[in-house]
Amino acid sequence: MLRLPTDGAATGPLLAEALDGAPAGHILSAIADAIPPLAARLAAGRLHGDPEAIVGTNDSGDKQKALDLAAHHHMLAALRAAGVRRVLSEEAEAVIALNECGDFDVAIDPIDGSGSIGIGAPLGLLFSVLPADEGSFLRPGRTAVAAGYGSFGHSVDFGFSMGQGVHVATHDAGAGFRIAREGVRLKPTASTIAYNASNERHWAPGLQEWARDLRLGADGPRGRDFNMRWLAAAVGELHRILLKGGLFLYPDDARPGYANGRLRLTYEAVPIAFLIEQAGGQATDGRRPILDLVPEGLHQMTPLIFGASDEVAVLHSYLGSKG
Repeated sequence: MLRLPTDGAATGPLLAEALDGAPAGHILSAIADAIPPLAARLAAGRLHGDPEAIVGTNDSGDKQKALDLAAHHHMLAALRAAGVRRVLSEEAEAVIALNECGDFDVAIDPIDGSGSIGIGAPLGLLFSVLPADEGSFLRPGRTAVAAGYGSFGHSVDFGFSMGQGVHVATHDAGAGFRIAREGVRLKPTASTIAYNASNERHWAPGLQEWARDLRLGADGPRGRDFNMRWLAAAVGELHRILLKGGLFLYPDDARPGYANGRLRLTYEAVPIAFLIEQAGGQATDGRRPILDLVPEGLHQMTPLIFGASDEVAVLHSYLGSKG
């Protein structure tokens, strides 16, 4: 048996107990309970069939893998049992009605980063919880009452906020999720930056200048060095930035189909922005806070910049000066 110097009894309050009685707490508990089976299926890879098999195309034109749809139906069952009224999922074109008398709606991306299924890369899910509304999901993110994510890595983690800070729980196989970090706060400065450098040549001039100055490091106008990371999964970047700090960006660019970025506003950008703001950071589309945006369509895309508040401000200054 592997024994580390820190071996001992598991610590940290149980997530289920911490959420008990909180508004929408039962919904967060239901989502958390549904995460370990997803993580286990991902970990099994091709041992029980091919989770990467292409089975369709979603509303945004992305190829759907077998596990995308399996996760979608798995989460629908959990949300139905939790009494959720309606669900907006990346894997369904229309809103799905579950419980007519439910008090809350949920917007969810059941598997974020699914392009990396099967290679052991960080994956996860993202969600926000909103008061049930007779209208639609076309409302600003500031109407959300809670948001969270699941992270499937060498640990299975559940990050969440109900508007009173960000907390991260880690799955303990013997007991369920235990809260491992409370009141997570972001440093205002960033030393690690995450973006797809292959797209840089398509960016606005001001953003290209910002990236060039980053790479110059201590020899350039920024006067210090930066590290670069790119996980190709927004939820993986979110988890890392919450715990270690940094900045992520997937801006709009000049390529056909990318004028509005590539991440979905309602069920990807909004949950991320809710959590990042609760941790003291910023999340914008390059001009406005993500949580102030009103979507015009269920699957609307948006540019997304999130992380350390000071670096977001610096990036905005470059965009403001050169566009």
